Amino acid sequence: MIIDAKDAILGRLSTYAAKQVLLGGKVDVINCEECVISGKRHSTLREYIHRLSRKAPTKGPYFYRRPDMFVKRTIRGMLPHKRTRGRDAFQNIKCHIGVPEELKNEKAQSIESSSVEGLRADYLKVKDVCKAVGWKEQ
Repeated sequence: MIIDAKDAILGRLSTYAAKQVLLGGKVDVINCEECVISGKRHSTLREYIHRLSRKAPTKGPYFYRRPDMFVKRTIRGMLPHKRTRGRDAFQNIKCHIGVPEELKNEKAQSIESSSVEGLRADYLKVKDVCKAVGWKEQ
């Protein structure tokens, strides 16, 4: 299954992807940088920057700065990743920045329930959060 993350709310997309993987499917998430996090821009950015600053750089916890890994980590939070079932399911998730060559001809599915159109609150894209915490776009 290929899921297009463009203008999808990150949490709702993550729960849907996690459920599909736990049922035994394989999930590819494309356009991860276009995914949306709901909340006010200033407070959301401040929260993620604060997460980075409260750790020792050589010890941990480590936070991903690339949008594809950022989304994959969010999906991992929806899985029982410390158990065998969750670990096996997590291996069936692939996240991509943009659309890779091998998936260009495939039909991508967008999730209606996670669309940003029904959202009344403010939001910002995952690429904006990643740029704020140090991602260097190529």
